[in-house]
Amino acid sequence: MDSGLKRELEEKVRAGVRLTREDGIALYDCDDLAWLGGLAHEVRTRKNGNVVHFNINRHLNMTNVCTASCAYCSFQRKPGEKDAYTMRIEEAVKLAKAMEGENLTELHIVNGLHPTLPWRYYPRSLSALKEALPDDVSLKAFTATEIQHFETISGMDASEILDILIESGLESLTGGGAEIFDWEVRQHIVDHDTHWEDWSRIHRLAHQKGLKTPCTMLYGHIEERRHRVDHVLRLRELQDETGGFQVFIPLRYQHDFVDMQDGKVRNRLQARTTMASGAEALKTFAVSRLLFDNVPHVKVFWVMHGVQTAQLALQHGADDMDGSVVEYKITHDADNYGTPDKLTREDLLDLIRDAGFQPVERNTRYEVIREYDGPDPERRESPQPMRI
Repeated sequence: MDSGLKRELEEKVRAGVRLTREDGIALYDCDDLAWLGGLAHEVRTRKNGNVVHFNINRHLNMTNVCTASCAYCSFQRKPGEKDAYTMRIEEAVKLAKAMEGENLTELHIVNGLHPTLPWRYYPRSLSALKEALPDDVSLKAFTATEIQHFETISGMDASEILDILIESGLESLTGGGAEIFDWEVRQHIVDHDTHWEDWSRIHRLAHQKGLKTPCTMLYGHIEERRHRVDHVLRLRELQDETGGFQVFIPLRYQHDFVDMQDGKVRNRLQARTTMASGAEALKTFAVSRLLFDNVPHVKVFWVMHGVQTAQLALQHGADDMDGSVVEYKITHDADNYGTPDKLTREDLLDLIRDAGFQPVERNTRYEVIREYDGPDPERRESPQPMRI
């Protein structure tokens, strides 16, 4: 990128002028990652100061049985496979209760699209979990893809389904099912019927009903950078309309290292893909922060990026590091490249301070639970956030 275009983009960002599709593509084409990261860090600092948000959450996947066979997915199983499972509601509650320690504030629930489970299983599960867990544990549950599946199996529309789920304890949808919205890519990676029109319809409804939701993008597979720009701009336009997205989460596509051991490679993309490098991940965070000017937060999901890249993402536009997790089967069923199964509260505090930021614990609604001390100013060579 020539110096004139750099100056032009810097001036637009600092003046609060919205970046265009062409600007986004130009930013991705820029090889100066230090400059790009610095500009994104300037924006995240303006929005969120010198803090990094985190929460104490756990993931619950009540079934991995799924009618879809998405090309990137290592989690799904078909009925009858030996490692297919479906929990009874009592089992799900027992597992959730076992996860309750360490002042848990969020339970994150995502499932396969089970072909025979009745619709009522899902609100009953939420009601039972809500009753069993402390009042301050929020239930973040179901992708837009699952909501559309519920429409199919219940005969109701999404509006009525959301009303019932909210009454049963739902506080937020999850952001999954987004992947890449552009049909040029999507037709090759997704094996279900929830595409941009329905994904946006369902999140729009959720926002109208007062729910705040996350939004995501699965990157680093067969898409091109222009598809990432298009994806973010679609979400930005919907956010202009509803204001309901709290956070944007870039998710790094994973190769299937584990399942190939049973002779089945469920990830059909990996023969023609390479996973995004750390530099590409940081560029994706930076460009996303610069383009997505109307979403308050950008989250790095350390499970999909590794701990060190996650720390660096905090210098490239991200202000949220999710989460304590313990077990995340959707990724850990695919990769074995070294992310831990668990980070405790103390682990997260250390990682955030080590990156040079002040940790702030939040709940699902991004309300502050507790502010912690930042890096020790007396520490020799104390870490500092990127200068802006």
